[in-house]
Amino acid sequence: MDERDEVERFQRELQEQILEDLRRTYSPVAIDHWMHPRNFRSLEDPDGYARVQGSCGDTMEMFLRVRDGRILECGFQTDGCGPTIICGSVVTELAAGKTFVEALATVSTSEILRIVGGLPESHLHCARLASETMRRALADYQYHQQAPWGKKYRKT
Repeated sequence: MDERDEVERFQRELQEQILEDLRRTYSPVAIDHWMHPRNFRSLEDPDGYARVQGSCGDTMEMFLRVRDGRILECGFQTDGCGPTIICGSVVTELAAGKTFVEALATVSTSEILRIVGGLPESHLHCARLASETMRRALADYQYHQQAPWGKKYRKT
């Protein structure tokens, strides 16, 4: 076995060991969102936007695109840890396709935790950060819809 084969074998074994450790702590749903985050992107010219820094120092941004009263697209960015990525991914899936009111009613820390099968106590703040950031992005959207300068006027 040459050196390259040995490095590849070591890498595979290390990845499997890391996955085994994750499986002892996180649900399959949580691991899937961690390894394949949904909507991990920013959106140009969003209709709703928020940036929130959590109690641990992680920062999350949410971007919303709304058409005909429904959330057409959601995106998020974070500099946070794996559980923060999990929660950002889940919250964007929760909000996508819903009306403002439906999203507001659905997006919560407890709903995120229910979907991912819970998180370790030390990472509960990640679900709070994701739900708070989404709620602020929804509020930003609503504010701009209500503000006279945010309305679109037709030229006659």
